[in-house]
Amino acid sequence: MDQAKFESEMNRARIYRKIERPDYWEGFARGLRRAYHGAVFGTEHEHSHWLSLATDGSDESSRKRGRGYRDGLAVSDPGAEFDGAITVQATPAGPGGK
Repeated sequence: MDQAKFESEMNRARIYRKIERPDYWEGFARGLRRAYHGAVFGTEHEHSHWLSLATDGSDESSRKRGRGYRDGLAVSDPGAEFDGAITVQATPAGPGGK
């Protein structure tokens, strides 16, 4: 993943975190940072913990963060399947920005 893709996806996570599913998008942003920076972002223990949250989180918020983390990691994998939130597409503004 190049820097432009990383910045674009981080911006999307910031925007959607304010609109819907903030737990999911928080995890997504963290996973995206791990995907972009690699092992220098967080420890292996933290990485394993975040991945385990998707199925083993203690509550729904934790599981949403875990699914977001997993999806954020997968952004750089063109064949990856996502949780569903990732399918939201921004539509270009029409004439006059509407």
